[in-house]
Amino acid sequence: MSRTEAPPLPEPLRVPVADSHTHLDMQDATVEEALARAAAVNVTAVVQVGCDVAGSRWAADTAAAHAAVHASVALHPNEAPRIVLGDPDGTARQGAREPGGKAGLDDALAEIDALAALGHVRGVGETGLDFFRTGPEGVAAQEESFRAHIEIAKRHGKALVIHDRDAHADVLRVLADAGAPERTVFHCYSGDADMARICARAGYFMSFAGNVTFKNAQPLRDALAVAPAELVLVETDAPFLTPAPYRGRPNAPYLIPVTLRAMAEVKGLDEDVLAAAIYDNTARAFDF
Repeated sequence: MSRTEAPPLPEPLRVPVADSHTHLDMQDATVEEALARAAAVNVTAVVQVGCDVAGSRWAADTAAAHAAVHASVALHPNEAPRIVLGDPDGTARQGAREPGGKAGLDDALAEIDALAALGHVRGVGETGLDFFRTGPEGVAAQEESFRAHIEIAKRHGKALVIHDRDAHADVLRVLADAGAPERTVFHCYSGDADMARICARAGYFMSFAGNVTFKNAQPLRDALAVAPAELVLVETDAPFLTPAPYRGRPNAPYLIPVTLRAMAEVKGLDEDVLAAAIYDNTARAFDF
């Protein structure tokens, strides 16, 4: 089987559910194709997440054009250092950039702030901290950006969508210090069971992705087991983190049922019960 071949459609869910975090702009299918495949398996809503100014504009425009799409807008944690310090090498998606300094970051944040004011934009994120790819020199820019996004989310009454990689303690510290918005979502939850208890006490939503199905992900399953059902979401983070047994192949919202069924097993819940709870949680988190 080719690693680039899309997995087959799973058996449809009997109860509608929402994909709380996806990147339709990074997937091969058109938006219409992606939504049709998702609807075929009863994934009836998706949250399209921006990672930079251009992607956030695209998310907002796409949500305006499609009732099943809800937008979240932000500068990804790794984007903030690229803006401030420059990125001489660039990436496949991002060209090389000159340093923009604090003024460059302020300009980008102003654009995110304007987008967050739109009615069809339901979240501010993904923002947070990522110490996996960004070296020590980028930490200050990440934290400044994170704190700005927290204020944007609170000012506009939108959900805060957090990207937390290798930065658990610092993310929790900033949230406590700055004051978390009323609705805060840990996207692709990556903490352990102890952190899940901390998040539960704070009322933070925890969104689990396809990596909860991976063989080496027992700490994630332990976290899911203790996370209150009323704070649990499901996501694809597509095209990344495709659930087993399709790991390594392209992910898309239509694969949500694979992850949800694995989650239901971990929590000892009927899949219909969990799907209904997750849809309600996602609608509550993103106010749709």
